[in-house]
Amino acid sequence: MRLPDLPTYEYERRIQMLQEELRTNGIDLFIGYSSESESSTSRYLAGFWPFFDFVGVVVPAQGDAALVTGGPESYEFAREFSHIPKIFINPLFVETSAPEWVPDVNSESFRTILPRLHRNPKRIGIANRNIFPFPIYREIRETFPEAEIVEADESLLRVQARKSKVEVPYIVEAYKIAEEALKSALADATPESREWELEATARCRMSELGAEGTPYPPWVCSGANTTQSLCRSTDRKIGEDQLVQLTFGTKYKGYCGNICRPFAIRSMPATARKLAEVALEAVYYSLNAIAPGVRSRDVYAGYHNLLKKYGFEEFTLYGPAHGSGSSEVEGLWLSKSSDFEIKPGMLFNIDIWLTDGQYGLRFEDGVLTTEEGIRELTSYRREVIEL
Repeated sequence: MRLPDLPTYEYERRIQMLQEELRTNGIDLFIGYSSESESSTSRYLAGFWPFFDFVGVVVPAQGDAALVTGGPESYEFAREFSHIPKIFINPLFVETSAPEWVPDVNSESFRTILPRLHRNPKRIGIANRNIFPFPIYREIRETFPEAEIVEADESLLRVQARKSKVEVPYIVEAYKIAEEALKSALADATPESREWELEATARCRMSELGAEGTPYPPWVCSGANTTQSLCRSTDRKIGEDQLVQLTFGTKYKGYCGNICRPFAIRSMPATARKLAEVALEAVYYSLNAIAPGVRSRDVYAGYHNLLKKYGFEEFTLYGPAHGSGSSEVEGLWLSKSSDFEIKPGMLFNIDIWLTDGQYGLRFEDGVLTTEEGIRELTSYRREVIEL
């Protein structure tokens, strides 16, 4: 089912909430950065994500936000799709191998753009700092040499953390599409299936159901490759009596849906089965432990103790769940050092990854916290799957 696009007022609400965060934290000007593969900031704040070129979102603590992109193509693209109407062209946001434009292009640097949004910011917050390009950072520094530049990712994450009622139908649909893709891949699986063919089945089903793409390249891996927490599908036939991992994510109207399942045709190897049984116990623990009012580190502590009971505490890479939304991972890690209160409206992926060095597997499901507890967004065949 294709839902209509999010309304403009939802993006305006997000900008206003971010501005409240900025004022609370004494930040005068927020600057976020997005690329085609890391598009969550511009998609969340403006409903726009770039192709080829890049984009910045500039939000003053008071006043109108602006979108900054590169080149005439992206400018016209943004005018059509961005819910932030004020748009500028900065050549630093053009694709790496930029053409020589035939028409004259009205572009400018941050030296003239930023003072029109804030005359004299004392503190500038940079978001997406680990991908923020140095030439753009340098131009900001040269524009306001006296300003203090600070990290602002947490300010944005606090706004994103609790989903509004308007967002929920889109979130539900994203997870539904991911689950249906997984069902299709399992239905098509035979010993002669190649990994990439099952991935293609899933991708096709996602597109049929209205997905705009994927938040990461989905994959199918089998046998020894299952020890890879991140992998790619290959030409390998999955065969019988082998562990196979399905890792599928979809993107729908700016929201990520995700589901992961291990399976085997005929019989799962005994050691892999043990991993799966412990992982499933961890999934059900997390479903019971994640609730409004609970502290994140307490959920992690229970997860760690569960793994320790089986001698599996070194078999995992991280805690049992993380936030999701406009990006497949959107902060809110339930980890040893995190200490936030779980609140209604928070969206989590329960993400149980275990490996013993011979096999590795992942069970992943989405849950949305509510006033009453949690709403499960995916649940298909939460079991040791043998076909």
